[in-house]
Amino acid sequence: MIKPLFKRTKILATIGPATYSYEAIYELIKAGVNGCRLNFSHGEHAEKAQAITWIRQASFELKKPVAVVQDLQGPKIRLGMFNNNAPVVVKKGDELILDYALEDWDEQSAFPVQFNLADKVKAGEALYIYDGKIKTEVLGRMSDTAIRVRVLNDGEIRARKGLNLPDTDFAGDILTEKDLRDIEFGATQDIDYVALSFVQSAEDIHNLRQILLSHGSKAQIIAKIETKMAILPENLEEIVKAVDGIMVARGDLAVEAGAEVVPATQDKLMQLTRKHAKLIIVATQMLASMVDNPEPTRAEASDVALAVMQGADAVMLSDETANGNYPLETVEAMKKIILYTQNNTVLHHYPMEINTEDHLDAIAQASVKIADAINAQAIVVSTETGATASRVAGVRPNRVILSVTSNPKTAQQLALSYANQSYIRQISPEVGFALAQELKRAGRFDETAGDVKVVVVSGRQPGVIGGTDTIQVRII
Repeated sequence: MIKPLFKRTKILATIGPATYSYEAIYELIKAGVNGCRLNFSHGEHAEKAQAITWIRQASFELKKPVAVVQDLQGPKIRLGMFNNNAPVVVKKGDELILDYALEDWDEQSAFPVQFNLADKVKAGEALYIYDGKIKTEVLGRMSDTAIRVRVLNDGEIRARKGLNLPDTDFAGDILTEKDLRDIEFGATQDIDYVALSFVQSAEDIHNLRQILLSHGSKAQIIAKIETKMAILPENLEEIVKAVDGIMVARGDLAVEAGAEVVPATQDKLMQLTRKHAKLIIVATQMLASMVDNPEPTRAEASDVALAVMQGADAVMLSDETANGNYPLETVEAMKKIILYTQNNTVLHHYPMEINTEDHLDAIAQASVKIADAINAQAIVVSTETGATASRVAGVRPNRVILSVTSNPKTAQQLALSYANQSYIRQISPEVGFALAQELKRAGRFDETAGDVKVVVVSGRQPGVIGGTDTIQVRII
């Protein structure tokens, strides 16, 4: 196999105050981060542009393609700012007012909220604050801009934290005016993926794709699965088919649909994304205790390991790298769990469906079977758009996929794809084999067992989109 040990499941890390510097981002990527998430719920465009510049610079210095993911806020309702930014303690039985007209907390019971809930909610509906940490019940409307809720458990409320209203019908387009401004900005910044929040149907994906195309963006779309509507059987598979990738957004999903729903939904999405050869990211609280501690809990290690055994393309870190005290240690811990799990367990079997109208599926399946049969050390894929490499990844080979492309955008997007190591080279008939030879000279293959064999997947007309039609066994 190719050396050193490589992660088949990738790491997506959120950039935030704890990692907002070139040095921090460089160290994260060096430690094993394959993609950087920018949360557009927070911060200004200038800050995001600077972070992207640092990511691209570090990627270049380390000679390692890195994906940039723009995570849109969507119709996420949040509390407003508090004057002193300090947490506010609330007790069971307290009654609170959430007022769209307020600019700041009144230091008693009225809190600013960044959405007018007065015409939406009904008495008796559930309203959760701070990712469900504070549970409340809607008592009713107070005014044209304010509602009253009753607190159901003790806890703390913090500024800018999200609200979830799983029983409330909001109806309408999930893209807000802020999202549209952020999309337009992202189109100028070489964004690789756009993550769409609170997806409800495949139509949401189609709408976003048209908007991206209108701005000349080549970003791929990741649907965040976090609503009751999205996980309905009639919606879920259609969303998977329409999108480029899925994020199992377990935090809001647990609040919106119930924590008991999350594990089964994650497993179902693993099956569907493998069936249709789509990217899947498992997100939220993967190593949450490491925000404050240098070691993960046993439960967290098991959680990450399960995602690896299920064949996730990537696992995501949120607060752990955005706001935590141990961002680098968290990445290193996650990498250790991934490597140990993939090399000591058997991957769950979720078959990929072969589309008889598209020969790429058959080529992908055949290349992996041949590689297994001859014990090839790598599958080398020449790819212009990344489609062929993604299909090979969909089969979940237990060896590295060496993707070679002339398109930097393709290399960056493939950075999050299962088992892919991407290289930017000028495409030619022999570019895949030449790359394998280059890596052998660099000592990247195990030569103790005799000849180094690779499976090369390419097209007889290099650089032609959709032209992949050839599988070769090559001995280096």
